[in-house]
Amino acid sequence: MPQFIVRNVEPDVKARLQRRAARHGRSMEEELRDILRNALRDENRPPAALGSRLARRFAGLGLDRQIPELHAGEARPAAFDK
Repeated sequence: MPQFIVRNVEPDVKARLQRRAARHGRSMEEELRDILRNALRDENRPPAALGSRLARRFAGLGLDRQIPELHAGEARPAAFDK
C-alpha cells in the first residue's frame, strides 16, 4: 500500500489531529486516512444547489410545504452617499 510522508506540519495542527484522533478512538494515522477518504469521496460529483443543500440540512424540522421563489427584479448597487 502506498505511503505518504508529510513534513513541516505545524505543532498546532499535529496537536489538533491528536485530539481529534483520540475523540474518535483511533490512531493519528487512521484519522488521517479517514480525513483523506472523506475529502475525496465526492470529488467528481457536482455540488448540490443551495436550495437542495438547505432542504437537506433542515429536513425533519417541521417545514412540510414548499417555499415560493422570490423574484425581486434586477439587482441594483447600494447607495452609500447618505
